[in-house]
Amino acid sequence: MYKAKFNYQQTRFLTSAPDIRALPADTGIEIAFAGRSNAGKSSALNTLTRQNNLARTSKTPGRTQLINTFSLGEDKRLIDLPGYGFAKVPLEVKEKWQKSLGEYLQKRDSLKGIVVLMDIRHPLKDLDQDLVFWAVQSQLPVLILLTKADKLGPGARKKTLLEVQEASLAFMGDVTVQTFSSLNRLGLPELEMALDRWFSGESIQDPIPE
Repeated sequence: MYKAKFNYQQTRFLTSAPDIRALPADTGIEIAFAGRSNAGKSSALNTLTRQNNLARTSKTPGRTQLINTFSLGEDKRLIDLPGYGFAKVPLEVKEKWQKSLGEYLQKRDSLKGIVVLMDIRHPLKDLDQDLVFWAVQSQLPVLILLTKADKLGPGARKKTLLEVQEASLAFMGDVTVQTFSSLNRLGLPELEMALDRWFSGESIQDPIPE
């Protein structure tokens, strides 16, 4: 079993910000989590940190309209970006989200990787692909996390993983794909390993030392 380098259980809420100007100083290393409003982003963050209420889940997807910042200490942060693509909110609110997301991806120097969460039963929707392309164009490495993997049997899960891995080649960037389940913690060690490497300044795709 993989033992994480960083103690994600010590993650603490830092601040919520409407835009990048209200975020903490742009130093250290940040890793952002993004995804459609019903992709299970808050549940994944809670599973990663072994905390039930660190990232607040909502019965109304898309309720999170702020950039939420969590500290791991040592100038390392996890970022919970606003969900997209599902919430029934006014157009001006959606446009504000999009502007904030674009500014964050393009202007935040401490951002060193982005985890894009997708429901394994509905991967690579248009907005998901737009976000991955956007990240690649910003020269950011991407981890596509196929969530709710417990909803599929082992065969269907593996088939979808292979299909998304093959499709991800079209992004022409540093894009890795993994399966994940908050319910049974499937894929949690692999997620921790990926985050460890980003926080250590390594690439997910680098060979693992013997």
